[in-house]
Amino acid sequence: MRFSGFRVFKEALTGHKGWQPLWRTPDPQPEYDIIIVGGGGHGLSTAYHLAAKFGLTRVAVLEKGWLGSGNIGRNTTIIRSNYLLPGNEHFYELSMKLWENLEQETNFNSMVSQRGIINLIHTDGQRDSYRRRGNAMMLAGAGAQMLGRDELREMLPFLNFDNARFPIKGGLMQPRAGTARHDGVVWGYARGADMRGVDIIQNCEVTGFRIENGKVLGVETSRGYIGAKKVGVAVAGNSGKVMAMAGTRLPIESHVLQAFVSEGLKPTIPGVITFGAGHFYISQSDKGGLVFGGDIDGYNSYAQRGNLPVIEEVAEGGMALMPMIGRARLLRMWGGIMDMTMDGSPIIDRTDIDGLYFNGGWCYGGFKATPASGFCFAHLLAKDEPHPVAAKMRMDRFRTGHLLDENGRGAQPNLH
Repeated sequence: MRFSGFRVFKEALTGHKGWQPLWRTPDPQPEYDIIIVGGGGHGLSTAYHLAAKFGLTRVAVLEKGWLGSGNIGRNTTIIRSNYLLPGNEHFYELSMKLWENLEQETNFNSMVSQRGIINLIHTDGQRDSYRRRGNAMMLAGAGAQMLGRDELREMLPFLNFDNARFPIKGGLMQPRAGTARHDGVVWGYARGADMRGVDIIQNCEVTGFRIENGKVLGVETSRGYIGAKKVGVAVAGNSGKVMAMAGTRLPIESHVLQAFVSEGLKPTIPGVITFGAGHFYISQSDKGGLVFGGDIDGYNSYAQRGNLPVIEEVAEGGMALMPMIGRARLLRMWGGIMDMTMDGSPIIDRTDIDGLYFNGGWCYGGFKATPASGFCFAHLLAKDEPHPVAAKMRMDRFRTGHLLDENGRGAQPNLH
């Protein structure tokens, strides 16, 4: 069933009796060519690209809960490719290009809105740093624009430009960046994968791996054993726990990252804004709520909830940047489990166990990476070699010293 304006019109005239479920609810088969552990954005994107791009359809996605119950439904929906290092910038630019064609490719409204992102500048040194980043973005084809103080005043008059501690001196803008509907991304990829024969199995928790002579044979689940020639793990904040079942220790810590939504307001914020003097970022949803977030909670946790000190810190950042936010009422908040690597960059690689592959360590960048992450992971699973744009996202970089430290602040999660 393909969606179209004509189909919506037809269903409206016939009592909406022709709509069908977006995907099947199959029972697991005894064996698959490839099993993807994790039914979030990255896992479903991987399954979709395995079927759509590489023609592999004997694939199953195993999700312990329901689709969208993890980090894919617990984020601030920002998409962008304004990175600096070659190991990251080309990857996220590939993701940005895939975002731009996502709705046409999956025939599903993921509400991709390219409203732009502005990183604010508060010091002369920061201006120099952002000029360097902007040049790297231009060389990668991502596009960038340096904005002066007067231009910003015209675009964002509600900001506190004359804050004594954090005066706003300009900004770096990527006009192609923006937001997308996180649930729509999940449903679109799930529907696209299912239409191509992929089995999406919900409420099926992986409880162990069957490994013999250094090779993975399949997975033990709450619904019994399922065999597989290859197993790909993409479980975000639960990466450490799941990979420990295979006897693998990862250079990853799990932390809580909180996000917030205010009451619905009239259209105010045109795109995405990031505070250059603190970890605060904000946009406005289509329903009018201000969507914003800040830093990780700073302690290891697998709980999808946060704490009051971070709420206070994020609110302080918002008040310093735009005092008018103090008049808005907080509607709700949530927490996602971040899989934080030691250098702040992800891992897409084979493991030491034959047939076992890993995708994780996305830190703050998981949602925006969803299309390229799935495509590159599918490329690795299908061809047994890394995609060129993900070639530096190897697991052994922590042993060899070839780190991807985008922020350049140190090798521990609380610094990036």
